[in-house]
Amino acid sequence: MAIVWALLFVLAILIAWCTNLLGLPGNWLMVALAVLYWILKPADTGATLSTTVLVVMTVLAALGELLELLMSAATISKAGGGRQSTSYAILGSLVGGIVGLFIGVPLPVIGPIAGSLLFGSLGAMAGAVLSEIASGQTFARCFQIGRAAFLGRALGTLVKMAVGLAIVCITIVGLII
Repeated sequence: MAIVWALLFVLAILIAWCTNLLGLPGNWLMVALAVLYWILKPADTGATLSTTVLVVMTVLAALGELLELLMSAATISKAGGGRQSTSYAILGSLVGGIVGLFIGVPLPVIGPIAGSLLFGSLGAMAGAVLSEIASGQTFARCFQIGRAAFLGRALGTLVKMAVGLAIVCITIVGLII
């Protein structure tokens, strides 16, 4: 029975990992699921997690969030955008990621993922452009900052996904050993 619970747990963290594409805190959701599994699973049965694994997962989740935010903010700042543009880009990326999930590209499984990443990045771009237009910038300048927001969101999400994949791998290894 321990193997069944472990497999269901791995499936749950894989689903949580995919929520990173929506701009949601999927890595933190994986940590929460791991803590819940750790609390509910008797220690004397197989496929348990150690506290060391939980600490490593938590540190990696924090690192993933920090890297995603820094990449988005850095690309916007480098292009000349301000904090308001960064805030609008983050909000736009959340909305765009959710819209992209439902619109998606008409391909099974991969379509919603690609749609979420694309529309999330477009949402970040739209948010930054709207913020800059409201501050009175020229359209060319707004578009330059929006393009940077698009790139920052895409790269930030990919880095966060990579960190999330490391969390998944560490969790699976932690269950085995």
